[in-house]
Amino acid sequence: MRRLLYAVTGLAAFAFLPSGAKAQDAEFGCRILLCAASQNPSWQGVPYCVPPMKKLIRDMAKPGFSWPICHEAKAGKPGHEQYEECPAGSSVGYSESGREGANRTPNKCVQIVDRCENRGDFQARYGDADANDRANIKVRTLHNGRGNLSDSGCKVQITMPRPQRSNPYFFDIPNDKDDKERFWFNLRT
Repeated sequence: MRRLLYAVTGLAAFAFLPSGAKAQDAEFGCRILLCAASQNPSWQGVPYCVPPMKKLIRDMAKPGFSWPICHEAKAGKPGHEQYEECPAGSSVGYSESGREGANRTPNKCVQIVDRCENRGDFQARYGDADANDRANIKVRTLHNGRGNLSDSGCKVQITMPRPQRSNPYFFDIPNDKDDKERFWFNLRT
């Protein structure tokens, strides 16, 4: 709620908005920004936000759609990040599809693990390294460039699905100190 208060305070600084600004009083782009920044409840739970957000979603399906901007807020168009960060110690991996892997999707988390250092912990966490699929986690023994096992077969690559964000869109809105704060939202009705 405090974060939303900063966003509303920043937007309320407009010359045309009173200090008690509400989304229904703002121009369309600013209304969208205020509604998208609503965190608890999200815009879906704020009655005056539902109609403009549904209009936005309908408009997005039309050819030539351009995101409505709230120039006074200096937030611009929203960003979009479909996936969460990978867990610490992992890096982003890619699925390839299309002709010659032309489409790369950053939908995996990859980690190199030494299964020989702590066999009990590895076994409990990942199961049998020879089993190719366990709860969407893939374990692959790494080989050196000559086709031999690397490090006596201890190094394995763990690949798991990268978690998707429930709120993949975001606005970076400057607060009263001109520091940008990120507000995540979704466009599900």
